[in-house]
Amino acid sequence: MYTVIGTVESRALRVLWMLEELGQPFTHVVAAPQSEGVVAFNPAGKVPVLIVDGTPITDSTAIIQYLADHHGALTYPAGTLERARQDSLTQFLLDEFDAALWMAARHSFILPEELRHSAIKNSLRWEFERSQKVLVARMGEGPFIMGEAMTVPDILLTHCGIWALSARFPIVESRLSAYLARMRARPALLRALARTGGPAPRTPGSI
Repeated sequence: MYTVIGTVESRALRVLWMLEELGQPFTHVVAAPQSEGVVAFNPAGKVPVLIVDGTPITDSTAIIQYLADHHGALTYPAGTLERARQDSLTQFLLDEFDAALWMAARHSFILPEELRHSAIKNSLRWEFERSQKVLVARMGEGPFIMGEAMTVPDILLTHCGIWALSARFPIVESRLSAYLARMRARPALLRALARTGGPAPRTPGSI
């Protein structure tokens, strides 16, 4: 049994969704970043946290890749060329999509007001649109980002896509829009969202 700490409105949704896709039982503890229940397991106060046999694992990407590896699903085996491509896509999404959205969130409502620079969001939107074109060129033929098999990057990309729409970062590539529509309809994602009755995530509060 796994325990997931975090809110649906945070990157914890990635972990909840992964567990739903894997069909694994888990307990979900709703806790906000920096709350006492989070700091007890992660001194940085960031969510999500996954508790496995009493051991906390932090960082959403590390958690979902661990779960995929542990259960032998939604991932290619380590040491294969397919896994190298998968990991490359994971890093691309974190560098180009997640980072831009997180920076925009920081300058919208996370940083102290005197440190926010709203104008930076224009450049972030420009970078986000440019990154979409690169991503589409790298997508495989099939329903998922790598082709016929759903993998870890699909969870990251879909979550970032939902986040982007909520943050009014436009999706300009029609192929990406069609992909997101398919992925957002997946029963496992809908079950993850329904566990706390949460809406589509506004923005992850932490990694």
